[in-house]
Amino acid sequence: MPGGVEVGDPMRITLKLFATLGDYLPAGARFNQVELDVPEGSTVQALIERYQLPPRLVHLVLVNGVFVPPADRAQRALAAGDVVAVWPPIAGG
Repeated sequence: MPGGVEVGDPMRITLKLFATLGDYLPAGARFNQVELDVPEGSTVQALIERYQLPPRLVHLVLVNGVFVPPADRAQRALAAGDVVAVWPPIAGG
């Protein structure tokens, strides 16, 4: 599946975007999350690109609570019922 191309029938997942990334959620999102229908075979990277999340702000990505490293996002296929959570870099002191 080169480049995270989306193929197949729709399946329902949950996308959660935290902090400043919440601005990228579609209308109707509540509590920083939205349920989405995505084509079967969609990857984490395809989802990130679909919502035009700036790469510099996509820092921590979890699927069902499991960290997905940047190098694995284009190959990590999503399944029905998955929960994808994305955080930007956090600054603190």
